[in-house]
Amino acid sequence: MKRSWLVITFLFCCFHINADNGYRLWLRYDRITDAATRNAYQAILKSYGVPGNSPTLDVIRNEFKLAFASLLAQPVPYASVPENATLLIIRATDERLAVDRNLLQQLKKSGNEAYLISTAQSGKSKRIMITANSDIGLLYGAFHFLRILQTNQRIDQLAIVSAPKINIRILNHWDNLDRTVERGYAGASIFDWHKLPDHIDKRYHDYARANASIGINATVLTNVNANARVLTPMYLEKVKALADVFRPYGIKVYLTARFSAPIEIGGLATADPLNAEVQNWWKNKVKEIYDYVPDFGGFVVKANSEGQPGPQNYSRNHAEGANMLADALQPFGGMVMWRAFVYDNKVPEDRTKQAYNEFKPLDGQFRPNVIIQVKNGPLDFQPREPFHPLFGGLTKTNVMPEFQITQEYLGFSTHLAYLAPLFKECLDSDTHVNGKGSTVARVIDGTVVKNNVSAFAGVANIGSDMNWTGHHFGQANWYAFGRLAWDHDLSSEAIAEEWVRMTFSNEASLIKPIVSQMMIPSREAVVNYMTPMGLHHIMGYNHHYGPGPWVADKPRQDWTSVYYHRADSLGVGFDRTENGSNALEQYHPEVQKIYASAAQCPDQYLLWFHHLPWDFKTKSGKTLWDEMCLHYYRGVEQVRIMRKTWQGLKEKIDEERFTHVDNFLRIQEKEAILWRNACVLYFQTFSKMEIPAGLEQPEKDLAYYQKLSFPYAPGIRPEW
Repeated sequence: MKRSWLVITFLFCCFHINADNGYRLWLRYDRITDAATRNAYQAILKSYGVPGNSPTLDVIRNEFKLAFASLLAQPVPYASVPENATLLIIRATDERLAVDRNLLQQLKKSGNEAYLISTAQSGKSKRIMITANSDIGLLYGAFHFLRILQTNQRIDQLAIVSAPKINIRILNHWDNLDRTVERGYAGASIFDWHKLPDHIDKRYHDYARANASIGINATVLTNVNANARVLTPMYLEKVKALADVFRPYGIKVYLTARFSAPIEIGGLATADPLNAEVQNWWKNKVKEIYDYVPDFGGFVVKANSEGQPGPQNYSRNHAEGANMLADALQPFGGMVMWRAFVYDNKVPEDRTKQAYNEFKPLDGQFRPNVIIQVKNGPLDFQPREPFHPLFGGLTKTNVMPEFQITQEYLGFSTHLAYLAPLFKECLDSDTHVNGKGSTVARVIDGTVVKNNVSAFAGVANIGSDMNWTGHHFGQANWYAFGRLAWDHDLSSEAIAEEWVRMTFSNEASLIKPIVSQMMIPSREAVVNYMTPMGLHHIMGYNHHYGPGPWVADKPRQDWTSVYYHRADSLGVGFDRTENGSNALEQYHPEVQKIYASAAQCPDQYLLWFHHLPWDFKTKSGKTLWDEMCLHYYRGVEQVRIMRKTWQGLKEKIDEERFTHVDNFLRIQEKEAILWRNACVLYFQTFSKMEIPAGLEQPEKDLAYYQKLSFPYAPGIRPEW
């Protein structure tokens, strides 16, 4: 019997070693395998001290206790006399602090969330100080220090001062009160409203830990297609419970406000923002919210878009609607994040122009605590779009970017698409609003355009799946969003390497292929097999799954694909120059020069701005048709390279995660071929040209692909 128990125990241990469900994200704290690195850390980290009492300091103590015992394969004692510790986490105002004065002065000028990590000689040994202007700054510094250990960097000569470039770094959850998630591909919502406030799931704490570790300091709990019920006392009690969990981690909660809430839950006859009763209702409601959540962040509002109610229902403009809410929030320090994703019931000449047309005339009319939330591109989170012209158009109004971390248009959670290059493509784009170098990043952080507050939003890809994001590599997009929100100057490659080291291994033979052959090229692969050369919005209707360049005859023209690609016997593409919709006019003249000429326009945006003949000579010397086909085929080959690279790493990855990712890459290759074949065959009906020689022929005809149906694809809006 004893022998059988030993065998069972041995088998369990073997299974545990070879299994990893991804729940720990990048906070794995696995034992440092390099003995020299581990010994160097142990030589310095003899004990640690965290003087003071607060819930945030308790979080730091617990995190260090968990991390050190695992990373160093032995516990690090907690110093009963903190100032004797070789690692001391201490406020900048503490008299026991002893660090370089220049660094300390730099820290004190860097804001409430900044931190300093430094190494100094203390007698015959080294001593590490983590200091900050607040407990939350100490928490960020503690996570940075643990990141240094996880990535096997030296700790004997640290001199780091770090501060966020953006004030509000916020996740937008498109989660509904019934736990469905609009455009969610990783299970149900993590917020179990039915069991709140009495049951506090451990996952809420782990969610907060993960966000704090990358500097995210705010979260919107509810869908932008808002439900007014969340503002009722029954749900505010639940919101309070979550806010209480998140507060020690430096995370404020925000809610989406349905503009018609005064009618739906307030019993008023109108929601007119200039009506005194409506204004008083919102003031009372906001006070009630702050009674539950004293540090409530504010509202995110989607109004007069896709059928959502808004001020235009009452012949008022966006500024009048936003300012009414801002006035209610102002006494409490709350913010209004008013989304610029708008389009009305009339089909415009070009939908990409509408947000600029509506908001540019209102520039300077919004309250200081209003910030206009602008999608990275002028359409809708496509695999590739040029930057939104409002980033260069609003110079007297707070403006913030909204990125989509969940991959609504990039293959959902079954496609590996590392999105840091997409985020950086927008952030590094030059608006020229205040001369050359006026990048989107420098606009939003207040460097080139004065603002009252800066913010950075991402539509979350988080759900109840055990690994949080559906695809294990989807975690990298959550991670990259947080890191870029803190410091938009970081490179995609540096963030990817950091994430791989923390998530898989510090082994160079694993890091390099995953970063250079899988993650960095993955987003471009998706663009190639879905929407190359500036094509956009050619996905399936409603569910947005799979190709649908033939989608037509829907309730609105701009809900169809043919509206955007405009393929005909003469060519393909949407003319947005002065000869077409003239959407290009919304950009600064220096930006217009880049895109106005088809001969000079970069290939990646060619069909976004131009309708061109099929035999148009591209920069490669090939015809537009041939170049488009080659992009579609290249995308499939890139996925095949990703699959081959991953399969070559089988012996270096735990079995559970290896198999999961391998299966998903198989799905991605299958769906990339589906995209390629369907699109090439469809566009061939207009070009009447042969697929370039040497490329494999589609195995089915166009009719086959057009008949495919996916009625239960994830992420469909229930009302549709």
